[in-house]
Amino acid sequence: MENGFMIDVANLVKDYASYRALHNLSFSVGRGEIVGLLGRNGAGKSSTMRILSCFMPATAGTASVAGFDVFTESYEVRRRIGYMPENNPLPPEMRVREYLKFRARLKGMTRVHSRQRVDAVLEQCSLTEVSRKLIGHLSKGFRQRVGLADALVHDPELIILDEPTIGLDPNQIRSVRALIKSLAQKHTVLLSTHILPEVEMTCGRVLIMEQGRILADDTPENLQNHMNPEGMVRAEIAAPLEALQEWLADWASISRYDIAPGQGEYFVCSLTPHEGADLRESVYGECRDRHWNLRELTRARFSLEDIFVHVTRHNREEEH
Repeated sequence: MENGFMIDVANLVKDYASYRALHNLSFSVGRGEIVGLLGRNGAGKSSTMRILSCFMPATAGTASVAGFDVFTESYEVRRRIGYMPENNPLPPEMRVREYLKFRARLKGMTRVHSRQRVDAVLEQCSLTEVSRKLIGHLSKGFRQRVGLADALVHDPELIILDEPTIGLDPNQIRSVRALIKSLAQKHTVLLSTHILPEVEMTCGRVLIMEQGRILADDTPENLQNHMNPEGMVRAEIAAPLEALQEWLADWASISRYDIAPGQGEYFVCSLTPHEGADLRESVYGECRDRHWNLRELTRARFSLEDIFVHVTRHNREEEH
């Protein structure tokens, strides 16, 4: 089934009794990508990850990892996956190094190789200082790092992380996020979350899920462009209001504009160009030539929260 993708999912269906959790789900993930599954609780993210990790069968459809079928070649798939489930269960009575050695041996590594890999992931996940501590005595942040080290210890091609920063404080989240981003140099990463900044800060591609379906699949930047296809520009300009209005009314490159009061003598101008042209250089040049102060000039940007609300609301409107 080798096709060049690390993950290839086609028409995946998962039913729980009378409830359908996944509706003909299809997507692919290339090698070396960090891809985020973004959706509310119950959107189907965990079901997708459990199927890909061979923890649970699908009702219908196909899925492969590194070219191996997750249903008929699950042993080969498991060898290539590091999986950290949500609320990662860890034995509190075991010490960190002891646990990671046990997990490495369980995953088929030799004694010598397992010792080498445990040393490597302890350093990679900044766990060396707590390697002899009981897991039950660790903070939530360190326990998450132990879970990541467990997922990494056999050096898998694909890392699957289900809500990897849930329950962490802001400093711990920042630390775990940096670790996840560093993994893409050598691994493919698929992570699920309902925390919008998590995807925005970590992932190069976003799959927005709702009720077991993928509603959007693109890079954060392309999703931004989808929200602002006309290339609207916002400029904060200190200028006489009448002169500002006259200039914008006569400017043939823009299709519409809006002027709102800003701080002090500044006005916030929202400018929409004809045919998606980039107005920023022209705005800067005009302000320079007219000796107007220009405090801010940027393309209108939307948060991932704005994009998520827009996509999911549009889907609900179509259903009704």
